[in-house]
Amino acid sequence: MNVRTAVGDELKALWAGGKGTSLVVVATAWGLLVGARMIYPVVLPYLQDTYGLSLSVAGLLVTVLWLFGSLGQLPGGLLADRYDERLLLTASTLIVAVALGAVVTSASPVVLFLATAVWGLGHSLYPIARITFLSNRYADRLGSALGVTMATGDVGQTVLPPIAAAIAAAVAWQAGLGFVAPLLFLGSIVIFVVLPTTGSSTEPANSTSLRDTLGILTELRNPAMGFMSAILFLYIFIWQSFTAFYPTYLTSVKELSPSVASLLFGLFFAVGVVVKPVAGAAYDRIGMRGSLVIVLLPPVVGFTLLPLVDSVWVLVGVTALISTMLGSGAITQSYLADSFSEEMQGTGLGVIRTATATLGAGGPVLFGVIADYGFFDQGYFALAGIMAVVILLTLRMPRS
Repeated sequence: MNVRTAVGDELKALWAGGKGTSLVVVATAWGLLVGARMIYPVVLPYLQDTYGLSLSVAGLLVTVLWLFGSLGQLPGGLLADRYDERLLLTASTLIVAVALGAVVTSASPVVLFLATAVWGLGHSLYPIARITFLSNRYADRLGSALGVTMATGDVGQTVLPPIAAAIAAAVAWQAGLGFVAPLLFLGSIVIFVVLPTTGSSTEPANSTSLRDTLGILTELRNPAMGFMSAILFLYIFIWQSFTAFYPTYLTSVKELSPSVASLLFGLFFAVGVVVKPVAGAAYDRIGMRGSLVIVLLPPVVGFTLLPLVDSVWVLVGVTALISTMLGSGAITQSYLADSFSEEMQGTGLGVIRTATATLGAGGPVLFGVIADYGFFDQGYFALAGIMAVVILLTLRMPRS
């Protein structure tokens, strides 16, 4: 069986039984949500000028977005186990649309930070509900379904930042970020209308929720879960540090124009469109260890080369090397989802994602401080070293 036939059969299986429409809706909204979030690094220089922010404070702004996007995932997971995922997905897109309106109309840095926090909280309701919804619909193909969804997210992250950069340069940064808000509002309506009901929206959270949550924490004493949590934390730290400042690095250190920088930033996610479905399918077929090592080795080389090259075309190749790490999400999240029972899947994912993403959210502000002190290049060498540690931890994982 050739690659084209295998891919075609996989897509047919994902579409079969009327499930494809729901997958498209969930994936499209996810693309808008994560694409909007990746506009922030592109407009960060405008925010620095408008509000007088240093690189450290600008990094703190990105950290606030990621931090509140992490803190809300535990309650989001609890809600996903007890209520209809359709309502959570609808609420998430609607809250983010409103928060974006507040961000682009903020009159002071304080309001900007508060609106960014609300944006993060709204976003946090979507990831776990998306995974539990898909795990119910695709019990035997969760890796592939998540891979397709994440790839669609990368389409959003590829397309929206360059569009935002062009609009920001031609009109204003507020227009470059704010144009996504009406799209998300429309997406919330489509989600509510199209997605099937998956649970009782009137079922109250039972009194054992706290005990169940604490019970999930004991799972971390399992070496496999402990290693996976460490892998996820380090990966999130690297990913958030890199994405927060890559456009700024390209313009300030490599002296590229904002339009070229935004295109390279979009390329980073464009490669993920291909890598993520392949990584998800690889997880389904060869397991976690082998598939994760394959996608994490190229970024070690890419991060090491990045400070050493200046040619735009060489930077294209380096960016492509770094971007293979985007395939790890389909692998790690599928592994975690498969590790918990259906009843506790949302709670388990919420506990681990909240803990790891909250710690990882410190990456942008730490990287901003390093950049403020003139060690931008050394920061990328450090990311290469941390990625090598992630690979070593992966090799310590059990084979099954």
